[in-house]
Amino acid sequence: MKTLIKDVHILSMDHDFSEVKNGFVLIEEERITKIGSRSELDSITIQVDQVIDGKNGLLIPGLINTHTHAGMIPFRSLGDDVPDRLRRFLFPLEQHMTKKLVRASSNYAIAEMLLSGVTTFCDMYYFENEVAESCKKMGIRALVGETIIDMPTCDSQSPSGGYEYCETFLKNWQNDPLVTPIIAPHAPNTNNPEILKKIVELSEKYNAPITMHVAEMTYEMAEFQEKYKQTPIEFLQTLGYFERDFILAHCIFATEKDLEIIASSNGKARVAHCIGANTKSAKGVAPIKKMLEKNIVVGLGTDGPSSGNTLDLFSQMRLFANMHKTHNQDRALFPAKEIVRLATLGGAETLGIADQVGSIEIGKKADLTLIETDSVNMFPIFDPYSAIVYSANASNVNSVWVNGRKLVSEKKMVEQGLKEIKETLYHEMANFVVEAKKL
Repeated sequence: MKTLIKDVHILSMDHDFSEVKNGFVLIEEERITKIGSRSELDSITIQVDQVIDGKNGLLIPGLINTHTHAGMIPFRSLGDDVPDRLRRFLFPLEQHMTKKLVRASSNYAIAEMLLSGVTTFCDMYYFENEVAESCKKMGIRALVGETIIDMPTCDSQSPSGGYEYCETFLKNWQNDPLVTPIIAPHAPNTNNPEILKKIVELSEKYNAPITMHVAEMTYEMAEFQEKYKQTPIEFLQTLGYFERDFILAHCIFATEKDLEIIASSNGKARVAHCIGANTKSAKGVAPIKKMLEKNIVVGLGTDGPSSGNTLDLFSQMRLFANMHKTHNQDRALFPAKEIVRLATLGGAETLGIADQVGSIEIGKKADLTLIETDSVNMFPIFDPYSAIVYSANASNVNSVWVNGRKLVSEKKMVEQGLKEIKETLYHEMANFVVEAKKL
């Protein structure tokens, strides 16, 4: 299958921020095989199966959501303004999650991500085999990890039972073209040291990445200071985490020494930054400026639909700009092109897959997002990066390809019906809603 996308402004998001105005991209099967300008296209003959008229839209690499919980759609808008929401609502209600509910929620979450231009996400939740199956059905790329936590859960009544689930999951999903199985301990303070050590060994055994919430909570920081006279990051370093492929979510309260530890990992440790969820919960603004100055790799994440209420990275890019410029009192900080990079190549680097996706380059997988420029909010465009960060929103996404497969066209799902996906989720949520009303 050969697909030609023409008449687009290509923002490659490669290391040189290469652009091609009025350009074209040729996709053969799952990879990009040619990139050029319209004048080049007019002078050559290319035999293709499909021609897509980009109508002067902006063609960018697929957006990459570096941290979320796809199974948590049922929690959206529940107790948003309540203190200690995690322990009052989320932990109790998660006991009522089922395989079918996680599958239905994941289908819906993936539809939301695809329709907003996200082509890859990193997930942590329960019944992760169902999440992986949803990824295969929906056609999206993902890193998927079962939550390991020191308490009974909906899919394991023994504390830390997620560890056994995880090992089986790692075996079953090795070498899948779309799904990468990973290990997902919940947090340093919600797992005991023995399990945390075993997780490093499991990572070594299967050469599997680890993702974890780290330095996110004030009580997490206080607990480690009291117990160990260390920060959680310092503690994890003693266990060997920074010698593994390690994706740290949040790092809001990372200290100067913590940042040195992350930086000294030589790229093994990277940060998933969730500005929307972090500021909505009033936790704070992570020290991203300092991280990038230390050459720490950072990507953008939405967190779960209960924490940030959206799985849309356009809103995260704008929040990132507004929050970090204000926090640092520097309007010139983080030019728009650098923010778009965090949502694309930066995300791919954070997830350890930048050799395959994250930029529009010959040989890379064809994970692409086409943003239309005909809508009222997209004119005029003096700077395409500024248009994406400050003007665009998810509704401007026209088409999306993952692995060369077109999954969104003219703002609608190609292979799946959103109405049916929503109806299935609504049906599976019936018992969950009854339990939620009791709290």
